[in-house]
Amino acid sequence: MNNYSELLEKELLSYIPGAHPLTATLTKSMIYSLTAGGKRIRPMLAFEFAKLCGGCIENVMPFACAVEMIHTYSLIHDDLPCMDNDDLRRGKPTNHKVFGEAAALLGGSGLLTLAFETVLSEKAVKRNGYEKCVLAGRVLAECAGVDGMLGGQIIDLESENKSVTAEHLQIMDDKKTGALITAACLMGCISAGADQEQMNAARNYAANIGLVFQIVDDILDVTSSTEALGKPVGSDRENHKSTYVSLLGIEQCRAIANEKTNLAVESLSAFGGDTAALADFAVYLRDRNK
Repeated sequence: MNNYSELLEKELLSYIPGAHPLTATLTKSMIYSLTAGGKRIRPMLAFEFAKLCGGCIENVMPFACAVEMIHTYSLIHDDLPCMDNDDLRRGKPTNHKVFGEAAALLGGSGLLTLAFETVLSEKAVKRNGYEKCVLAGRVLAECAGVDGMLGGQIIDLESENKSVTAEHLQIMDDKKTGALITAACLMGCISAGADQEQMNAARNYAANIGLVFQIVDDILDVTSSTEALGKPVGSDRENHKSTYVSLLGIEQCRAIANEKTNLAVESLSAFGGDTAALADFAVYLRDRNK
């Protein structure tokens, strides 16, 4: 993950437009959140699935950058006063605390549009060809839109102060968290020219680890600290949100996370290459403490 991160950081900044004096605040807002660190889980998944399907890191890199831009934009907007109204993200003040609410809104929107510019960039087309870039762009749009991440976000907002079922939560999380993870896995496959069986297996892997990721997040929101996570804990309780922990309890949540991790690892049997890194990563997500 560290090796991938070093490569990614260099490439991410290469897509940021040169700052004009009159738009400098917007550019700074975009760079501030894009370079604030984080696990870079989604790009890593794009890299690994591309490698597993016979592709290379250089070719999939623009797709990996694009999915990270979408993820970062979603975090900026998620932290806004009209959403979760958080003060910390990755151990630093949230974007709107530094640049103001309007600039943060535009900074997130800037990263959203830059993501699709990146997928369709000259660099991406040269490395992957037009057809793969179009397919990757469509997958990213679907997973980030109403039937994906945005749909999950509105379900989340409208679930506040309500008692909802675990099934309701899973539908929300499949969209809000799982969809973008799915996009990353599929875009890695697309770059490498994977077949349909491999695409389906990648989708299954993503769905399972996406649910594990959210369940563990819910557990950490109860069991961890602000210092460890780099963001406020207990916010779900303060916002009166139903979570897997509040509905099922920590022990059952851990059992489900273990089951879904096993299913994710089993889905990798559709690939002929070395799947150890992706199998280990699924276990890492289940066992992480931050």
